[in-house]
Amino acid sequence: MASEREPPMPQHHLPYPFSAVVDAGDMSLALVLTTISPEIGGVLVRGEKGTAKSTIVRALAAVLPPIDVVAGDRFSCAPGGSSPDGSYAADAPVETRPVRLVELPVGATEDRVLGSLHLERALSEGKAEYEPGLLAKAHRGLLYVDEVNLLHDHLVDLLLDAAAMGRSTVERDGVSVSHDARFVLVGTMNPEEGELRPQLLDRFGLTVEVAAPRDPALRVEVVRRRMAHDADPVAFAAAYDESERAVTARIRAAQARIGSVVLGDDMLLRIAELCAAFDVDGMRADIVTARTAVAHAAWHERDEVTLEDVRAAARLSLPHRRRRNPFDAPGLDEDLLDEVLGDDEPEPDPEPDPGGGPDGGGGEDSSVDGPETGADAPSSTDVGDGAPHAEGADQQTTTAAGTPYRARLFTVHGTGAGEAGKRSRAVTDAGRRVGSTTGTRGPIHLLETLRAAAPHQAARGRGTGPVVFRGSDLRVATREGRESNLVLFCVDASGSMAARRRMEQVKTAILSLLLDAYQRRDKVGLVTFRGSSADLALPPTHSVDVAARRLDDLPAGGRTPLAEGLLEAHRVLRVERIRDPRRRPLLVVVTDGRATSGVDPLGRTALSARLLAAERVASLVVDCESGAMRLGLAARLAADLGAEHVPVGEVTAEALTSAVRAA
Repeated sequence: MASEREPPMPQHHLPYPFSAVVDAGDMSLALVLTTISPEIGGVLVRGEKGTAKSTIVRALAAVLPPIDVVAGDRFSCAPGGSSPDGSYAADAPVETRPVRLVELPVGATEDRVLGSLHLERALSEGKAEYEPGLLAKAHRGLLYVDEVNLLHDHLVDLLLDAAAMGRSTVERDGVSVSHDARFVLVGTMNPEEGELRPQLLDRFGLTVEVAAPRDPALRVEVVRRRMAHDADPVAFAAAYDESERAVTARIRAAQARIGSVVLGDDMLLRIAELCAAFDVDGMRADIVTARTAVAHAAWHERDEVTLEDVRAAARLSLPHRRRRNPFDAPGLDEDLLDEVLGDDEPEPDPEPDPGGGPDGGGGEDSSVDGPETGADAPSSTDVGDGAPHAEGADQQTTTAAGTPYRARLFTVHGTGAGEAGKRSRAVTDAGRRVGSTTGTRGPIHLLETLRAAAPHQAARGRGTGPVVFRGSDLRVATREGRESNLVLFCVDASGSMAARRRMEQVKTAILSLLLDAYQRRDKVGLVTFRGSSADLALPPTHSVDVAARRLDDLPAGGRTPLAEGLLEAHRVLRVERIRDPRRRPLLVVVTDGRATSGVDPLGRTALSARLLAAERVASLVVDCESGAMRLGLAARLAADLGAEHVPVGEVTAEALTSAVRAA
């Protein structure tokens, strides 16, 4: 058997040792268990920035036992297997190499992930040959997706399907190939940047919540180790060489033992009782918990699954499956876990760290900013609907939103070219084919490519052989689908909005629009105005969960600086146009139209609105005016903005349906 040794890694590229990460806890345990039993279905690591998520994933590959592969095989096939495309013989030489860590960029296309037609061979030789994608490269290794919550939903589905089935099938561009794709999928994400949908969360086998250590002694150790690694990576790696080898040996032993671990009927019954008690949907939770418990037993050199293995497995496999609604936070009720499992076993020893050291600290992510948190809203104070004294007073009230409803679809007119989503029309990578264009990005439009090459065949000396192509002949398909947008809420929080019933209705409408933005993969931002100024309560973000918490804590009271609110919205949109020029904005102004702060408030409001209209900002005015005596100021504002005017009671999709039926 030939042995392949990869060239020495440059000193500045040496990975941080797995066993040197401080305060690892459940994160390192979950990663190790999925490498022992890849059928678990991967790991999702959620946590604030600066918690060594990327560091420990990259370090994991270095401690995994090396694998035997067919020399030169593009699919990393194990010896003795058959070639998916017949590229090697059954007696091909074998080589040993380290496990690969394949990183999937957030902007990857479906062609890059699945593989596609080999463009050079197709054009130069007229052969339809498959070029493997990242799934083939990751076979028998690790596939790592940083910021997985920002990856397009259809790509996340594709990855999770391949991870669950262990196989990838490609039927496209005249190519039909099926190959093994067994890999450990690891995703990391910062919840502040947006959540994964509950149905996608459920597809990950395990999930772990991480946070930077708050103990000063641990933080000191994090900094000490990181600085030592940066100063001399070779010496630092050498200091942990023995513990790294120990982790590798332990993983190898657990992989060999897992097939003989017994999962008794009594433990299966406990797992079923747990999943039923936590009211999780489907049977995936039961299966994943069982597989994780077996892997945990193998990791601890046990021949039979115990109650402690089930407990450890449940802590990793159930929290994210409790998330039913988009604004629900993942979590696990430890008291219920203890109640179901009982206390018939002695307290276990603290979970030993797989790497010999605790996590959280080293690596590029060493900042320790805290996560966004939402405080509980204080009790609402009903000051009476339309009470005139509330407008100029300093009184503040905080009212919670009601149950969100399905909102009407509001879109940006025209056709954009932004990130794929589900709101406005746009030219995207997915959708129906509407034409073709020159270029190399995207799926090939074979018919148009042939049509472009056909008139030149005689000049290129073609006889009876294959079509002669040139690079200028290439055409790629143009597709029209839907894009995501930036939905910027500009919310009136003045005294005229402070009546409890009105503010509850307003917050419910905004929450419903936030839910709609979540489902359509939009970015959201929140500008509020009250008193004499406007504030950017939430800079544009993918995390609608954070926006919902900020909305819940939004107080109301004081005068109405409507012009300041519009000017702040204009400033935010101008900055975002520079940061993210492809994403078109939709401004949602939530107000009753009354402007009472400053000199000539109505005149300044009209000028501010016309400034936004001159820049062709797509806008929507949600009119919150109520009562018998209405001034119609919000409708006038909508006219100045060139915006759609919608009474707050008609934001719901049901109201629109009723109006259509009545007409």
